[in-house]
Amino acid sequence: DHVLQGKHVLGVAGTHGKTTTTTMLAWVLDQAGLEPGFLIGGVPLGFSESARLGGGKYFCVEADEYDSAFFDKRSKFVHYHPKTAILNNLEFDHADIFDDLAAIQKQFHHLVRTIPSEGRIIAPIMETNIDEVLEQGCWTPVVRTSLDANEKAELSAQQLSADGSYFKVLQHGVVKGEVKWNMTGQHSVANALATIAAAEHVGVSIQTACEALSNFGGVKRRMELLDTVRGIEVYDDFAHHPTAIDTTLDGARKRLGERKLWAIIEPRSNTMRMGSHKEGLAYSARLADEVIWYQPEGLDWDLQPVIEAAPNKAVVARTLDEIIQTVVTEAGEGDAVVIMSNGGFGGLHQKLISALQ
Repeated sequence: DHVLQGKHVLGVAGTHGKTTTTTMLAWVLDQAGLEPGFLIGGVPLGFSESARLGGGKYFCVEADEYDSAFFDKRSKFVHYHPKTAILNNLEFDHADIFDDLAAIQKQFHHLVRTIPSEGRIIAPIMETNIDEVLEQGCWTPVVRTSLDANEKAELSAQQLSADGSYFKVLQHGVVKGEVKWNMTGQHSVANALATIAAAEHVGVSIQTACEALSNFGGVKRRMELLDTVRGIEVYDDFAHHPTAIDTTLDGARKRLGERKLWAIIEPRSNTMRMGSHKEGLAYSARLADEVIWYQPEGLDWDLQPVIEAAPNKAVVARTLDEIIQTVVTEAGEGDAVVIMSNGGFGGLHQKLISALQ
Protein backbone atom coordinates (compact mmCIF):
# COMPACT_ATOMS: atom_id res chain seq x y z
CA ASP A 1 0.00 0.00 0.00
CA HIS A 2 2.75 2.45 0.90
CA VAL A 3 5.99 1.35 -0.79
CA LEU A 4 5.11 -0.36 -4.07
CA GLN A 5 2.51 2.15 -5.31
CA GLY A 6 3.71 3.72 -8.57
CA LYS A 7 6.81 1.50 -8.75
CA HIS A 8 7.79 -0.97 -11.45
CA VAL A 9 7.80 -4.05 -9.20
CA LEU A 10 10.05 -7.00 -10.02
CA GLY A 11 8.79 -10.01 -8.04
CA VAL A 12 10.70 -13.26 -7.54
CA ALA A 13 8.49 -16.29 -6.75
CA GLY A 14 9.11 -20.03 -6.54
CA THR A 15 9.68 -22.84 -4.06
CA HIS A 16 13.46 -22.46 -4.14
CA GLY A 17 15.91 -19.63 -4.82
CA LYS A 18 13.72 -16.61 -4.05
CA THR A 19 16.14 -14.92 -1.65
CA THR A 20 19.23 -15.47 -3.79
CA THR A 21 17.54 -14.47 -7.05
CA THR A 22 16.00 -11.33 -5.52
CA THR A 23 19.45 -10.38 -4.25
CA MET A 24 21.01 -11.05 -7.67
CA LEU A 25 18.38 -8.91 -9.36
CA ALA A 26 18.76 -6.01 -6.93
CA TRP A 27 22.54 -6.26 -7.35
CA VAL A 28 22.38 -6.19 -11.16
CA LEU A 29 20.00 -3.21 -11.20
CA ASP A 30 22.13 -1.42 -8.61
CA GLN A 31 25.34 -2.00 -10.58
CA ALA A 32 23.55 -0.69 -13.69
CA GLY A 33 22.85 2.58 -11.84
CA LEU A 34 19.08 2.14 -11.49
CA GLU A 35 19.08 2.63 -7.68
CA PRO A 36 16.44 -0.05 -7.04
CA GLY A 37 14.54 -0.48 -3.84
CA PHE A 38 14.42 -4.02 -2.52
CA LEU A 39 13.01 -6.32 0.14
CA ILE A 40 15.03 -9.50 0.65
CA GLY A 41 14.20 -12.31 3.11
CA GLY A 42 17.84 -12.94 3.96
CA VAL A 43 21.18 -11.19 4.47
CA PRO A 44 22.71 -10.10 1.13
CA LEU A 45 26.50 -9.93 1.21
CA GLY A 46 26.76 -7.16 -1.41
CA PHE A 47 24.52 -4.69 0.42
CA SER A 48 24.66 -3.27 3.93
CA GLU A 49 20.96 -3.99 4.53
CA SER A 50 18.21 -6.45 3.60
CA ALA A 51 15.72 -3.75 2.59
CA ARG A 52 15.84 -0.22 1.23
CA LEU A 53 13.42 2.22 -0.35
CA GLY A 54 15.65 3.02 -3.33
CA GLY A 55 15.93 6.15 -5.38
CA GLY A 56 14.55 4.99 -8.71
CA LYS A 57 11.26 3.63 -10.02
CA TYR A 58 12.20 -0.05 -9.66
CA PHE A 59 11.59 -2.28 -6.64
CA CYS A 60 12.74 -5.89 -6.30
CA VAL A 61 10.72 -7.98 -3.87
CA GLU A 62 10.93 -11.58 -2.71
CA ALA A 63 7.43 -12.79 -3.60
CA ASP A 64 6.54 -15.51 -1.11
CA GLU A 65 3.58 -17.90 -1.44
CA TYR A 66 3.07 -18.18 2.32
CA ASP A 67 -0.21 -16.72 3.58
CA SER A 68 -0.42 -12.98 4.28
CA ALA A 69 -1.96 -12.90 7.77
CA PHE A 70 -4.31 -14.79 10.07
CA PHE A 71 -7.16 -12.73 8.56
CA ASP A 72 -5.92 -12.98 4.94
CA LYS A 73 -5.13 -16.51 3.75
CA ARG A 74 -4.13 -15.42 0.26
CA SER A 75 -0.45 -15.76 -0.61
CA LYS A 76 1.61 -12.65 0.11
CA PHE A 77 2.60 -12.23 -3.52
CA VAL A 78 -0.92 -11.42 -4.76
CA HIS A 79 -0.57 -8.03 -3.05
CA TYR A 80 2.63 -7.02 -4.87
CA HIS A 81 1.30 -6.59 -8.45
CA PRO A 82 4.64 -7.13 -10.19
CA LYS A 83 5.17 -5.98 -13.74
CA THR A 84 8.16 -8.31 -14.09
CA ALA A 85 7.76 -11.71 -12.45
CA ILE A 86 10.21 -14.57 -12.08
CA LEU A 87 8.64 -17.98 -11.43
CA ASN A 88 11.75 -19.97 -10.51
CA ASN A 89 10.22 -23.39 -9.87
CA LEU A 90 7.22 -24.94 -8.16
CA GLU A 91 7.04 -27.94 -5.81
CA PHE A 92 4.99 -28.98 -2.83
CA ASP A 93 6.06 -27.16 0.33
CA HIS A 94 4.48 -25.43 3.35
CA ALA A 95 2.45 -28.49 4.30
CA ASP A 96 1.21 -26.55 7.34
CA ILE A 97 -0.97 -24.31 5.14
CA PHE A 98 -1.31 -26.08 1.75
CA ASP A 99 -3.06 -29.44 1.33
CA ASP A 100 -1.38 -30.36 -1.95
CA LEU A 101 0.50 -29.05 -4.97
CA ALA A 102 -2.72 -27.99 -6.70
CA ALA A 103 -3.50 -25.62 -3.82
CA ILE A 104 -0.14 -23.89 -4.35
CA GLN A 105 -0.63 -23.80 -8.12
CA LYS A 106 -3.95 -22.02 -7.55
CA GLN A 107 -2.16 -19.26 -5.63
CA PHE A 108 0.52 -19.00 -8.34
CA HIS A 109 -2.25 -18.60 -10.92
CA HIS A 110 -3.71 -15.78 -8.82
CA LEU A 111 -0.26 -14.14 -9.04
CA VAL A 112 -0.07 -14.66 -12.82
CA ARG A 113 -3.45 -12.96 -13.24
CA THR A 114 -2.17 -9.81 -11.47
CA ILE A 115 0.68 -9.29 -13.97
CA PRO A 116 -0.27 -6.81 -16.76
CA SER A 117 -0.21 -7.66 -20.46
CA GLU A 118 2.76 -5.31 -21.00
CA GLY A 119 4.69 -7.08 -18.26
CA ARG A 120 6.98 -10.11 -18.45
CA ILE A 121 6.94 -13.54 -16.84
CA ILE A 122 10.20 -15.50 -16.71
CA ALA A 123 10.10 -19.28 -16.19
CA PRO A 124 12.42 -22.25 -16.85
CA ILE A 125 11.54 -24.38 -19.88
CA MET A 126 11.55 -27.66 -17.90
CA GLU A 127 9.15 -26.71 -15.08
CA THR A 128 5.98 -28.66 -15.87
CA ASN A 129 4.26 -27.54 -12.65
CA ILE A 130 4.63 -23.93 -13.80
CA ASP A 131 3.42 -24.86 -17.30
CA GLU A 132 0.20 -26.12 -15.71
CA VAL A 133 -0.23 -22.79 -13.92
CA LEU A 134 0.27 -20.80 -17.14
CA GLU A 135 -2.14 -23.06 -19.04
CA GLN A 136 -4.89 -22.01 -16.59
CA GLY A 137 -4.78 -18.59 -18.25
CA CYS A 138 -2.01 -16.07 -18.87
CA TRP A 139 -2.12 -12.80 -20.81
CA THR A 140 1.49 -11.76 -20.21
CA PRO A 141 4.46 -12.54 -22.51
CA VAL A 142 6.54 -15.42 -21.10
CA VAL A 143 10.31 -15.66 -21.52
CA ARG A 144 11.64 -19.21 -21.07
CA THR A 145 15.14 -20.07 -19.86
CA SER A 146 17.15 -23.28 -20.16
CA LEU A 147 20.28 -24.72 -18.54
CA ASP A 148 21.41 -26.05 -21.92
CA ALA A 149 20.75 -25.45 -25.62
CA ASN A 150 17.01 -25.46 -26.28
CA GLU A 151 15.44 -23.79 -29.30
CA LYS A 152 12.22 -23.09 -27.36
CA ALA A 153 14.11 -21.04 -24.74
CA GLU A 154 14.97 -17.40 -25.35
CA LEU A 155 17.88 -17.47 -22.85
CA SER A 156 20.13 -20.46 -22.29
CA ALA A 157 23.47 -21.31 -20.72
CA GLN A 158 26.53 -22.88 -22.30
CA GLN A 159 28.24 -24.31 -19.26
CA LEU A 160 32.03 -24.14 -19.22
CA SER A 161 32.51 -25.76 -15.78
CA ALA A 162 30.67 -28.69 -14.24
CA ASP A 163 30.04 -26.91 -10.93
CA GLY A 164 28.19 -23.93 -12.47
CA SER A 165 30.89 -21.38 -11.69
CA TYR A 166 31.58 -20.44 -15.34
CA PHE A 167 29.07 -20.25 -18.20
CA LYS A 168 28.16 -18.28 -21.32
CA VAL A 169 24.71 -16.75 -21.75
CA LEU A 170 23.00 -17.17 -25.12
CA GLN A 171 19.95 -15.34 -26.46
CA HIS A 172 18.26 -17.32 -29.25
CA GLY A 173 21.51 -19.25 -29.65
CA VAL A 174 23.78 -16.20 -29.88
CA VAL A 175 26.39 -15.60 -27.15
CA LYS A 176 25.67 -12.30 -25.39
CA GLY A 177 27.92 -12.51 -22.33
CA GLU A 178 29.57 -14.81 -19.81
CA VAL A 179 29.50 -15.22 -16.03
CA LYS A 180 32.47 -16.36 -13.97
CA TRP A 181 31.66 -16.25 -10.27
CA ASN A 182 31.98 -17.93 -6.85
CA MET A 183 28.50 -19.47 -6.90
CA THR A 184 28.05 -23.19 -7.54
CA GLY A 185 25.28 -25.56 -8.57
CA GLN A 186 22.81 -25.78 -11.43
CA HIS A 187 20.26 -23.89 -9.33
CA SER A 188 22.64 -20.91 -9.27
CA VAL A 189 22.92 -20.92 -13.08
CA ALA A 190 19.11 -21.10 -13.32
CA ASN A 191 18.77 -18.17 -10.90
CA ALA A 192 21.25 -16.17 -12.98
CA LEU A 193 19.38 -16.72 -16.25
CA ALA A 194 16.11 -15.60 -14.64
CA THR A 195 17.84 -12.53 -13.21
CA ILE A 196 19.31 -11.60 -16.60
CA ALA A 197 15.92 -11.94 -18.31
CA ALA A 198 14.24 -9.78 -15.65
CA ALA A 199 16.95 -7.12 -15.79
CA GLU A 200 16.70 -6.98 -19.58
CA HIS A 201 12.99 -6.22 -19.24
CA VAL A 202 13.88 -2.94 -17.49
CA GLY A 203 16.60 -2.01 -19.99
CA VAL A 204 19.77 -3.62 -18.59
CA SER A 205 21.72 -5.33 -21.38
CA ILE A 206 22.65 -9.00 -21.05
CA GLN A 207 26.33 -8.06 -21.21
CA THR A 208 25.95 -5.56 -18.34
CA ALA A 209 23.99 -8.08 -16.26
CA CYS A 210 26.66 -10.77 -16.82
CA GLU A 211 29.42 -8.39 -15.73
CA ALA A 212 27.48 -7.51 -12.56
CA LEU A 213 26.82 -11.17 -11.72
CA SER A 214 30.53 -11.96 -12.12
CA ASN A 215 31.05 -9.67 -9.11
CA PHE A 216 28.07 -10.99 -7.13
CA GLY A 217 28.89 -11.69 -3.47
CA GLY A 218 26.01 -14.04 -2.67
CA VAL A 219 23.71 -14.33 0.34
CA LYS A 220 24.50 -15.44 3.86
CA ARG A 221 23.64 -19.07 4.59
CA ARG A 222 23.79 -20.11 0.92
CA MET A 223 26.89 -22.36 0.83
CA GLU A 224 28.58 -19.71 2.94
CA LEU A 225 32.12 -20.67 3.96
CA LEU A 226 32.26 -19.90 7.68
CA ASP A 227 35.83 -20.99 8.42
CA THR A 228 38.62 -23.38 7.50
CA VAL A 229 40.11 -25.16 10.52
CA ARG A 230 42.98 -27.66 10.19
CA GLY A 231 42.21 -27.82 6.48
CA ILE A 232 38.54 -28.66 7.11
CA GLU A 233 36.06 -26.27 5.46
CA VAL A 234 32.83 -25.57 7.37
CA TYR A 235 29.88 -24.27 5.33
CA ASP A 236 26.44 -23.00 6.34
CA ASP A 237 23.48 -23.61 4.03
CA PHE A 238 19.77 -22.85 4.35
CA ALA A 239 18.60 -25.96 2.43
CA HIS A 240 15.53 -27.54 4.07
CA HIS A 241 13.76 -29.33 1.19
CA PRO A 242 14.96 -32.48 -0.64
CA THR A 243 15.42 -30.62 -3.93
CA ALA A 244 17.48 -27.87 -2.27
CA ILE A 245 19.61 -30.43 -0.42
CA ASP A 246 20.18 -32.32 -3.69
CA THR A 247 21.14 -29.30 -5.82
CA THR A 248 23.37 -27.79 -3.13
CA LEU A 249 25.28 -31.03 -2.60
CA ASP A 250 25.53 -31.52 -6.37
CA GLY A 251 27.27 -28.13 -6.74
CA ALA A 252 29.51 -28.87 -3.76
CA ARG A 253 30.45 -32.32 -5.08
CA LYS A 254 31.40 -30.94 -8.50
CA ARG A 255 33.54 -28.25 -6.93
CA LEU A 256 35.24 -30.56 -4.39
CA GLY A 257 35.93 -33.45 -6.74
CA GLU A 258 37.23 -36.44 -4.77
CA ARG A 259 37.48 -34.61 -1.44
CA LYS A 260 35.32 -35.94 1.37
CA LEU A 261 31.95 -34.20 1.67
CA TRP A 262 30.01 -34.24 4.95
CA ALA A 263 26.35 -33.21 5.20
CA ILE A 264 24.83 -32.43 8.61
CA ILE A 265 21.09 -31.94 8.21
CA GLU A 266 18.39 -30.71 10.58
CA PRO A 267 14.83 -31.44 9.31
CA ARG A 268 13.46 -28.28 10.88
CA SER A 269 10.91 -26.66 8.54
CA ASN A 270 7.20 -27.20 9.24
CA THR A 271 6.93 -29.39 6.13
CA MET A 272 9.93 -31.49 7.22
CA ARG A 273 8.68 -31.82 10.79
CA MET A 274 5.36 -33.11 9.46
CA GLY A 275 7.23 -35.78 7.48
CA SER A 276 5.85 -34.66 4.11
CA HIS A 277 9.20 -35.08 2.35
CA LYS A 278 10.63 -38.06 4.22
CA GLU A 279 10.43 -40.44 1.24
CA GLY A 280 12.91 -38.36 -0.77
CA LEU A 281 15.39 -37.47 1.97
CA ALA A 282 17.83 -40.42 1.66
CA TYR A 283 18.18 -39.87 -2.09
CA SER A 284 18.56 -36.08 -1.72
CA ALA A 285 21.75 -36.49 0.35
CA ARG A 286 23.29 -39.30 -1.74
CA LEU A 287 26.18 -37.16 -3.07
CA ALA A 288 27.70 -36.64 0.39
CA ASP A 289 30.25 -39.20 1.56
CA GLU A 290 28.86 -39.10 5.06
CA VAL A 291 25.51 -37.77 6.30
CA ILE A 292 24.52 -36.98 9.88
CA TRP A 293 20.76 -36.53 10.31
CA TYR A 294 19.76 -34.68 13.47
CA GLN A 295 16.69 -36.03 15.27
CA PRO A 296 15.62 -33.06 17.42
CA GLU A 297 13.19 -33.14 20.31
CA GLY A 298 9.63 -32.94 19.04
CA LEU A 299 10.23 -34.45 15.59
CA ASP A 300 7.21 -36.74 15.49
CA TRP A 301 8.54 -39.28 12.99
CA ASP A 302 11.60 -41.54 13.10
CA LEU A 303 14.61 -40.88 10.90
CA GLN A 304 15.72 -44.52 10.98
CA PRO A 305 14.00 -45.44 7.66
CA VAL A 306 15.94 -42.58 6.02
CA ILE A 307 19.18 -44.13 7.30
CA GLU A 308 18.18 -47.58 6.07
CA ALA A 309 17.35 -46.24 2.60
CA ALA A 310 20.61 -44.28 2.28
CA PRO A 311 22.98 -45.40 -0.53
CA ASN A 312 25.88 -43.76 1.35
CA LYS A 313 27.08 -43.72 4.96
CA ALA A 314 24.38 -42.13 7.10
CA VAL A 315 23.73 -41.94 10.84
CA VAL A 316 21.23 -40.32 13.21
CA ALA A 317 22.42 -38.03 16.00
CA ARG A 318 20.18 -36.97 18.88
CA THR A 319 22.46 -34.31 20.40
CA LEU A 320 24.76 -31.60 19.08
CA ASP A 321 27.61 -33.03 21.14
CA GLU A 322 27.22 -36.32 19.31
CA ILE A 323 27.51 -34.54 15.94
CA ILE A 324 30.56 -32.54 17.05
CA GLN A 325 32.28 -35.61 18.48
CA THR A 326 31.82 -37.54 15.22
CA VAL A 327 33.17 -34.76 13.00
CA VAL A 328 36.11 -33.87 15.27
CA THR A 329 37.12 -37.54 15.50
CA GLU A 330 36.66 -38.57 11.87
CA ALA A 331 37.07 -35.48 9.64
CA GLY A 332 40.48 -34.77 8.16
CA GLU A 333 42.37 -32.19 6.12
CA GLY A 334 40.68 -31.44 2.79
CA ASP A 335 37.20 -32.42 4.03
CA ALA A 336 34.21 -30.10 3.59
CA VAL A 337 31.38 -30.05 6.15
CA VAL A 338 28.05 -28.56 5.00
CA ILE A 339 25.59 -27.79 7.83
CA MET A 340 22.02 -27.59 6.49
CA SER A 341 19.13 -26.05 8.42
CA ASN A 342 16.63 -23.21 8.04
CA GLY A 343 17.19 -22.29 11.70
CA GLY A 344 20.06 -21.67 14.09
CA PHE A 345 20.68 -25.40 14.70
CA GLY A 346 21.40 -24.68 18.36
CA GLY A 347 24.56 -22.77 17.49
CA LEU A 348 26.15 -25.91 16.01
CA HIS A 349 28.17 -23.96 13.45
CA GLN A 350 30.33 -22.06 15.92
CA LYS A 351 30.40 -24.91 18.43
CA LEU A 352 31.83 -27.20 15.75
CA ILE A 353 34.40 -24.62 14.62
CA SER A 354 35.51 -24.09 18.24
CA ALA A 355 35.78 -27.85 18.81
CA LEU A 356 37.85 -28.29 15.63
CA GLN A 357 40.16 -25.46 16.74
